Amino acid sequence: MHMPRIISYAAVLLVVSLSNAQQTQPSAKPQPVLDLSSMDQTIDPCTDFYTYSCGGWMRKNPIPPDQSSWSAYGKLQDENTAQLRGILEADAVPDAKRNAANQKIGDYYAACMDEKAVEAASLTTLQPRFAEIDRLTSKSDLSQVVADRAYSLPYRRSTMFRFGANQDAKDSAQMIAETDQGGLGMPDRDYYFKDDAKSQELRKAYLAHVQKMLELLGDKPESAAAEAQTVMRIETALAQGSMTRVERRDPQKLYHKMTVQEFEALAPSFQWNAYFTKVGLPSLASLNVAAPDFFKTLNAEIDKEDLASWKTYLRWHLVEANARYLPAAFVNADFDFHGKILSGAEQIEPRWKRCTEDVDDDLGEALGQAYVEKYFGAEAKQQVVEMVKEIESAMQQDISALPWMSAGTRPKAIEKLHAVANKIGYPDKWRDYSKLEIVRVDEMGNVLRARVFEFNRQLAKIGKPVDHGEWDMTPPTVNAYYNPQMNDINFPAGVLQPPLFDPKSDAAPNYGNTGGTIGHELTHGFDDEGRQFDAHGNLRDWWTPEDEKEFVKRASCISDQYSTYTIIDDIKINGKLTLGEDVADVGGLILAYMAWKEHTKGQNLQPIEGLTPEQRFFIGYGQSWCSNERDENKRLRATVDPHSSEKYRANGVVSNMPEFQEAFHCKAGSAMVNQNRCRVW
Repeated sequence: MHMPRIISYAAVLLVVSLSNAQQTQPSAKPQPVLDLSSMDQTIDPCTDFYTYSCGGWMRKNPIPPDQSSWSAYGKLQDENTAQLRGILEADAVPDAKRNAANQKIGDYYAACMDEKAVEAASLTTLQPRFAEIDRLTSKSDLSQVVADRAYSLPYRRSTMFRFGANQDAKDSAQMIAETDQGGLGMPDRDYYFKDDAKSQELRKAYLAHVQKMLELLGDKPESAAAEAQTVMRIETALAQGSMTRVERRDPQKLYHKMTVQEFEALAPSFQWNAYFTKVGLPSLASLNVAAPDFFKTLNAEIDKEDLASWKTYLRWHLVEANARYLPAAFVNADFDFHGKILSGAEQIEPRWKRCTEDVDDDLGEALGQAYVEKYFGAEAKQQVVEMVKEIESAMQQDISALPWMSAGTRPKAIEKLHAVANKIGYPDKWRDYSKLEIVRVDEMGNVLRARVFEFNRQLAKIGKPVDHGEWDMTPPTVNAYYNPQMNDINFPAGVLQPPLFDPKSDAAPNYGNTGGTIGHELTHGFDDEGRQFDAHGNLRDWWTPEDEKEFVKRASCISDQYSTYTIIDDIKINGKLTLGEDVADVGGLILAYMAWKEHTKGQNLQPIEGLTPEQRFFIGYGQSWCSNERDENKRLRATVDPHSSEKYRANGVVSNMPEFQEAFHCKAGSAMVNQNRCRVW
């Protein structure tokens, strides 16, 4: 879609770790928000609440062979994807009655599904780009090649570096240009340096993968093997100059506004003026350089490596960025590394599913509009709107009563809370794709044109006021997020579906599940990153020094708690990486509980199926995290995912809540009763 923001927006889950799954059609009767058959009531909830809530679900829901994980979120996304498939297959049939948007999504899908045409086209669409690399006669011309969007791979990485548009962190009403670290082929910089046996094995597998892809381009095995070593050498150097994920959690470290002349002086070996001119910004005056040390490293590598090595690097990134859309040999090789080795999936997803995902990526609001019209009703939206208001009221009550926050900070926190914008379901104004050309028999061309369209759409924002109506997720997405620079919380229609939310459900599990999600996103505005932005989304210190110390002390309690949890083998959660999400999980469920209690005040709530209302609230929360996951994906997430694993998103939270202890009559000393309870909000 587009370049990540200066500070990655805080989502309820990592989308890439919850890939869509097997070929199921939406069931006639959706799973309820609280499903007794998903529980394992032989387990003591005071010993392991997660397994008590989800043991039955885990037994009934083995991981499909084309998936690295399978969860309540992933299963719902799978159902949404099947619904989208129905929309796309209908729109793929040529019909004069199709409107322009339906025609685009239908023709894009049809082109993607036409495997014979894709095989016949082979590398034809990319040949001019390969020829451009071959024609390079000087490293000073690298900028001309890298400016082509064919080298960018959304969601995975970029070639050499990232460039796009973002809000000015200290003037949030304006959009500015921004450049950032990038250029790696493996998921994170740490993959290049960890010295354990598994990491060494992965690096060998990556070298073999690069070699295989270059052989598919026609290189001889011995040449491709040497070229793979060149790629690894350059990427390892770029990784060395890259910030860690924990370092990037501090937004202050990502703000370095410079003039173009200052940036050129920082990295003079890359022709920045030529690059900016080619992407359509010849008069660019200034930009934010998120990672200055990275660009010093990039500059040194441009000087150090010869032109032939850079040509190898560019050829590799061009084919890897587009492997998904090429003939089957490339698709399968790409899956063998990214799907099997890195994530543990046994089979590739069926083509219809990959094509549906591609349409959602590149024409998401055109497809989303059709999805909303068919699957998202006014009743669900209205209930969620009311729930959001109630949870915001709970947070105001919470902030007003915090014993550790002083009068110097409290009014500003409440001001920020009141300024939060709530986006529910879908945008008020749909994106215009009229300038994006989609050709029914040209999949690779459609992909490249969609990238150029989105890149140009982003760059057109530079120097203009921020559009606060814009969304960063498509309506069918099963996720939610908070954006600190927009100061908004966003809940796509896709996540507001059974079994995560049902307007006809008992309120208790609805508030435990979706209410917990709402509270989670709201709390992100006040986690270790979000709290550094003010009510208007500006990066500004609005805390008294004493209150900041109190915050850090309480947040450190949560970080220390989660750092004791083991993910797999001897790998523990990196509590500093997951801190923001853990703070949001704990605070979010506390707020949801407060709001639910207020919502049901005066009601004569009774047990259902032997479960008290309070128990149903917590089980609703616990079942939102039901999942199974392959070991490979656990290792991947331990490095790249700012979210804790699902088991501890359940157990870690409830162990800090006396309301849970009371609901299940847990004795002091029980595993689910944290003796040193942690709470920020």
